[in-house]
Amino acid sequence: MNATVQQVPGIKQMDLQEHDLGVPGRIVIRNRVEISPDAPAFRHKHPGEEIIYVLEGTLEYAVDGREPKTYGADDALLVPAETQHSVRNVGSGNAAELRHVRGPEGKPFLVLVD
Repeated sequence: MNATVQQVPGIKQMDLQEHDLGVPGRIVIRNRVEISPDAPAFRHKHPGEEIIYVLEGTLEYAVDGREPKTYGADDALLVPAETQHSVRNVGSGNAAELRHVRGPEGKPFLVLVD
């Protein structure tokens, strides 16, 4: 997976780690993502499972096949590989999450969808 992602206004991503997993051809990427209240929600997917831990603020995730759900600090969720989803800050201040994506090496980290 390529950890380089085009920046979206209102979203600041800080890459923290990228490591090979114990399975050949699989890696994990860990980043901190800060989302301002004015950041746009955009639909995207990842080639691997996305494990999210909300650090601060209030975020609403719209994951295909599920009703939108709101998460606050200390909440966690999993988005299955290749599942389209979006996130938006629904709180009054900035929000942040710790994101882990496990997936195949050599694929784009994030793919925008219509």
